[in-house]
Amino acid sequence: MEAIITIVGFLGSGKTTLLKLLTNNYIDKGWKPFIILNDYQNANLDAQQFIQQVEPKQVKALSGSCICCSGINELRDFVNGIPKRTKGITLIEANGTSDACSLMSFLGVGLNDRFLPPVQLSVVDVKNWQKRGEHNELEANQIQVSSLIVLTHIQNVQKERIALVIKDIQKLNPSAEIINTEEIDISLLPKISPSKNNVDKLDHLKAHWSSCSSDLPTLPNLNCIYDICNALPKSILRVKGCAKIDKKEHFTYFERTPNGEVSVRPFNGIPITGPKLLTIGPGSEPELLEKAIRISLRPHVTY
Repeated sequence: MEAIITIVGFLGSGKTTLLKLLTNNYIDKGWKPFIILNDYQNANLDAQQFIQQVEPKQVKALSGSCICCSGINELRDFVNGIPKRTKGITLIEANGTSDACSLMSFLGVGLNDRFLPPVQLSVVDVKNWQKRGEHNELEANQIQVSSLIVLTHIQNVQKERIALVIKDIQKLNPSAEIINTEEIDISLLPKISPSKNNVDKLDHLKAHWSSCSSDLPTLPNLNCIYDICNALPKSILRVKGCAKIDKKEHFTYFERTPNGEVSVRPFNGIPITGPKLLTIGPGSEPELLEKAIRISLRPHVTY
């Protein structure tokens, strides 16, 4: 029977990085992973980053709806249609605002008998755990029915902070195993049992935020990306996109995490939707994105 591993966690916690790690490790061990990514806006941007690891037909992007509710039927139907493979495993990355408890209660209903009951894995950003203000409840909800919790962003974090986060997690989910990324044993993941925890019900509206996207013109230099990210208010919890910089041959992928850190890296290939700016969070509106783009294109000094 084929295992289904669902990766959940707050925006910017490191879900996609972990998914890439799991995918590479499974491929190295002779497994054939099938990858599903969910996001409010253009999940294809992240999906394209996996086509150098697996064949394009083994990656599916689900955009525009949340798989914890309105997108659950689409997700379940797609999982049931995944072709049988020897040593197959299905890896699902939920969007960063998913109601993780609802997702697990619905996903396992109606799956084909060839699949094992879905297991949830949570990613916890130790540095920013429960520093989300009004979104702390959602972040806490995302670990309550996880069988395994992976701690990320622990570099340069004091041991006292790590111990405090672990203590918090154990109160919310006493049955989960807690490890860091280096301790993951991929051979054991398919053997993990689903959580049987009773959970605190989340007001589902807290897991649904506005999102928006806008086309990006060719940017004159890399500084424009930082200008765009700095021009968008902190209420926008997630900023990401793919840009064409002047005459550079490759595209550039960028993202701003909820704590304001901006990172850029080369994008593999050409984005199928063209250069895009994407935002998730209260206040995401086309006018706001377009204003940030205009600000970035004003004449300024290149360093």
